Amino acid sequence: MRRILLVDDEINVLNALVRAMRQHLEIEDLHIETFTDPFDALTRCAECTFDLVISDFRMPQMTGVEFLHAIKEVAPDTVRMILSASTEFETVTSAINDAQVFRFIPKPWQVGDLRENIRLAFEYRDSLRKEHLLADRQRVQEGTLSKEELALRKMEEEEPGLLKVKWGPNGEIIM
Repeated sequence: MRRILLVDDEINVLNALVRAMRQHLEIEDLHIETFTDPFDALTRCAECTFDLVISDFRMPQMTGVEFLHAIKEVAPDTVRMILSASTEFETVTSAINDAQVFRFIPKPWQVGDLRENIRLAFEYRDSLRKEHLLADRQRVQEGTLSKEELALRKMEEEEPGLLKVKWGPNGEIIM
């Protein structure tokens, strides 16, 4: 299953993106979630793994760069893209440097460009997974990582929070 998270403070933009993806992406078992509030989206990223996150640049609660930087901390292997009507050089370089954004998509987007950038994002995500798997296998062979620890890592990747529980100051579980 491929999972995409879309974040934009304008619901009409989110609906148009979802519609474009459903009509023009030929991806079997595609799951798309949308959020108008970046804080809710961050909470969701702590609950499950997404292959790709696309965020608007200008939002009232936080900028897209701030949001994607936080995503990088929560889910470092999730590919991050930013969507913006602004094509200012500083905006683009800030997004790329601060949040390590994979692609910058201008508004209004072209469906062909959107489709190609998503395809490239999934290829990049797959290569990251493959690199991690190969590195973990090498660590198992070297004896620096046990097979049990490798299995636990895979479980945590598939279901974030399953093994690594975040505790609050009063003993509550933080989601």
